[in-house]
This record gives sequence, structure tokens and C-alpha cells, in this order.
Amino acid sequence: MEINEQLKNGLIVSCQALDDEPLHSSFIMGRMALAAKMAGAVGIRANTVNDIREIKKNIDLPVIGIIKKDFENSQVYITPTMKEIDDLVGVGAEIIATDATNSKRPKNEGIEDFYKEIREKYPNIKLMADCSTLEEAVRADKLGFDYIGTTLVGYTPQSKDDKIDADDFKILKEIIESCDHPVIAEGNIDQPEKAKRVLELGAFTVVVGGAITRPQNIAKKFVDCINSLNK
Repeated sequence: MEINEQLKNGLIVSCQALDDEPLHSSFIMGRMALAAKMAGAVGIRANTVNDIREIKKNIDLPVIGIIKKDFENSQVYITPTMKEIDDLVGVGAEIIATDATNSKRPKNEGIEDFYKEIREKYPNIKLMADCSTLEEAVRADKLGFDYIGTTLVGYTPQSKDDKIDADDFKILKEIIESCDHPVIAEGNIDQPEKAKRVLELGAFTVVVGGAITRPQNIAKKFVDCINSLNK
């Protein structure tokens, strides 16, 4: 089945656990991805070569691969350089996502130059642009990214006052209306009703992460609600 046909109108589950999180383990992420597939997910978003390799041992769903890496004097941490692109190509990620915002990149490289560099080396890989504003999404669309994501809405200085679900997903609707490439809804979609709504609005597919795969976050919602009784 062609990848777009497989992903359209479905749920992609983000299976990630960073170094300081209790589920940090490639084995656990592999089992998490298997559980997502059993639930009916159509794809997985995953971080690091080791996690992706383990996930691919467990399932045959398409993987959106990223590598999170911090660089001094740069705000970009999602697949920031060609080294991470090379590693994700090597592990067989079907789609590679990278920060496509206006934020400062390593070596002051702009997204236009980075995109060109990727395409010159890997003309046929599918690329997803993780964006935080309408302007960034439109630019990524014109550059030729295969998928436009709302991943970073609210997480960058230029979008710190924005919320993906504000005003019935106003920014998502604007991005969908302004872009020719498929738009992937991602970021703070923490309820099944929200996931359904973004698809109704025309999103190509939806990514849900912490609401499914980060038990410490899920448990905290219950704890906070219960603790409110004592205030």
C-alpha cells in the first residue's frame, strides 16, 4: 500500500521517551509501538536510531523518524543537521521530520539551505516540516516538503502565545487552506475528540504522543484533578 494511502485519516502514535523519563528504553518503545499498532494506529513517530530500529523489529507501520539533539547557540533540536538526516536514512525511516521554523539553526543555516542540501543528497526521501506558525508552514510548503506539521505551535518564541486547539484549531485551518502539501496535525492533541476534529477540518492525518505514551503525564492529570478537592 502506498504510504499516503496508508496514513490518510488515521492515527500516528508518537512513541518517545527522553533520557530523564521512566520509560526511556528502546525495548519499551518497541513494545509501545506494537501496542499502538494493535489499537489500530497507522504509523509511528519515533526518536533516535536505536528506538526506530527496535520499533521496526516489532511492527511494519511507516515511521516518521526524528533525532533530537541540542546544539549550543541554537534553538533547533529536531533533526537539526545532515548528520541526523544521514542516520535516519540509514535506519530506514519512511518519513524524516525536521524543524522548519524561523528559529536559529546550528551554524546559522537557514531552512532553505538545509532543505536544498537534503534534497541534493537524498532527492527521493519523504520530508516532514515541523512548523510553529502559518508563515513557516507556507514557506515549507513552497520549498517542497512532502508534509507540513503543526508540531511546534506554541513551542517557539515566535509562537509562544499560540495554541494549536485555540478557536477550534484556527491556525490549523489557516495552514490547511494555505498549503498544497498534506498537513499533519500534531501538538497538544490530547483527547480523542480533538483528534477526530482535526481530521474533520481537513488534516491529512494526526499525531498523538504524550496523551497515549507518557504515563507520567497521564497520571498527573488524574492527580491534579484529585488534589483540587483539597484546595
